[in-house]
Amino acid sequence: MNEQAPESRILPPPPPATLADTALPETLMRDILLKTMFRMSLSHVSDIARIVCLSFAQVQQLIDKARGERLIEAMGTLNATAESAEMGYQLTDAGRQRAQQALAISEYYGAMPVPLEAYGEQVRRQSIRKVKITRDQLTAAMGDLILPETLLADLGPAVTSGRSILMYGPPGNGKSSISNGIRDALGDHVFVPMAVVHSGQVIAVYDPIVHRKIDTPKPQGSQLRIQGARHDPRYVLCERPTVITGGELRLDMLELKYNPVARTYQAPLQFKAMGGVFIVDDLGRQEEPPQALVNRWIVPLEMNYDILTLTSGEKFIVPFDTLVIFSTNFHPNTIFDQAALRRIFFKIKIDGPTQADFLKIFALVARKRRVPLNEDALIHLLQNKYPTIDNVYSNYQPVFLIDQIIAICDYEGKPYHMSPELIDRAWSNMFVKDSDIVR
Repeated sequence: MNEQAPESRILPPPPPATLADTALPETLMRDILLKTMFRMSLSHVSDIARIVCLSFAQVQQLIDKARGERLIEAMGTLNATAESAEMGYQLTDAGRQRAQQALAISEYYGAMPVPLEAYGEQVRRQSIRKVKITRDQLTAAMGDLILPETLLADLGPAVTSGRSILMYGPPGNGKSSISNGIRDALGDHVFVPMAVVHSGQVIAVYDPIVHRKIDTPKPQGSQLRIQGARHDPRYVLCERPTVITGGELRLDMLELKYNPVARTYQAPLQFKAMGGVFIVDDLGRQEEPPQALVNRWIVPLEMNYDILTLTSGEKFIVPFDTLVIFSTNFHPNTIFDQAALRRIFFKIKIDGPTQADFLKIFALVARKRRVPLNEDALIHLLQNKYPTIDNVYSNYQPVFLIDQIIAICDYEGKPYHMSPELIDRAWSNMFVKDSDIVR
C-alpha cells in the first residue's frame, strides 16, 4: 500500500511562510518558546524548531526578537558538537522569570497551536462527508463477517453520507464488529493539529491513544533549513481517527477537560474524532440516560458544529465533522423520544443470521480454529439444541461453541474434534440454568 497516496487526495494545510502566516500573536509564540526552552533545556535552533513545529528561520526570528528583549542570550559555539556547529542559546535570568510567569498561567509548551478558525478550514478540506466508498470496499472492510446483502445495501449509503447511524438489534450479532468494519472502510488519512488556540487558551488535540500517526520522512538539521516542510508542521498526518466508547461514557467526556494543576485544556472525545468515527457502543448501559446522551448530540448532528465552554464561562463554536454510530441492544422506541430519533439519519436493524448463514459462519470459524466439522454433531446441534431456544441464531454462537469445544479438548489432551457429546457440553455453558438459587 502506498502511504503517500492518501496525502495527495487531501489538500494539506500549507506551511506558514512567515511568522505572520501562523496567525498567532507574537507574545503567545514567544512565551511558548521560552516555556519550551525552560522545560526541555533546549539550546539549538534546530532542536527547538522540531519541538515547537516551526521552521528553522521562524524560530531564529523569534529568538532574535527575544534577545532584543534580553530574554535569551547567545552561548556561542562552545557547546557545538561534531554533528552541529549551531550557535547555542539560553534563557537569561529575565527569560527564566518570564518563562516561570507564563507557566503559572498555563503549563502548555511544545508545538505552536493552530488558530481554531484555520483548523476549521482544514476540517472542510478533509471532511468525512467527502469520503465515498464502494460496495466492494465496504465488503472487504468487514473481513470474515457474513452479512446479508440487504444489510450492506443499507450500510453503504449511511457510511458514504457521513451522517449519524443507529444500529439496533439483539445482542451478539456483530454490531460492534460492523462498526469497526465501517471504520476500516474509510481508509484514508487526515491532518490533526497538535493543539488549537481560541481566546488565548491552548487546547491539546493530538492524542497518540486516539490518533494513529502516519510516518513520513522528515528533514532534519540543516536539511530542515533548506527543504522546509511539505505541510504545516503543526499538524500530524494520521489515519482517520476512531473513538470507541461503551458503558463508561459520561456527558462530561464530551466537554473540554481542564486540568487545574497544569492549567491546560484537553479536547473532548468528539473533537479528537474530527474527520473520523465516534462509536457509542452498548447505548443504554451508561450511567447517563440514553436520551440525555443523544440530546447532547442534537445540535452537532443537525448543524455540523458543536459548542464548547471555557472555565471562564465563554462559549464558542467548533466544527463537527464526525460519523457518529450509536449501537444498542434496546429497541430505540424504549430509550429515545421521536424527536431524538428524527435527528439520527439512518436507523439500521441488525438481526441474527438465518440458519444458512449460521452454518456458513460455523464452518468458517471451525476452519480457522482447525476443528474438523462432523455431520452428526451439526445435525444434533440443529435438530436437538436450537429448537429449545425457538431456533433463534446469533452471530456470536459459532465462535462461542467452537471455543468451548477447543477448551475441552485441550483440557482432556485430545485432538480437536467435534461430536454430539462435545456439542452438549459446549451448549451447557452458553446459557445459565433457569432455576432458583437457595440462599
